[in-house]
Amino acid sequence: MPISVRLGARIEAVLRRLANERGASRSEVIREAIEALAGRPTSSPDPYERMKPAIGSWDSGGRQLSRDTGRRFRSLLRDKRESRAR
Repeated sequence: MPISVRLGARIEAVLRRLANERGASRSEVIREAIEALAGRPTSSPDPYERMKPAIGSWDSGGRQLSRDTGRRFRSLLRDKRESRAR
């Protein structure tokens, strides 16, 4: 079924360039683009929705990783600096 689409000058130039690069007609490039978009969700989920399956699935093993972070970080930096000095 024929269809008409109005494109701005910039998009038309991009379409021409893509068709030339592929050695395809402009119609073929448009069809490929529509097929590619059809396989994608219409909107991307927010970060919470993307992470939802993973939330609560990790365990720190009771290591209390957030305790004394400043002291441990300073210790790591000191150790690194000392190893460079050797």
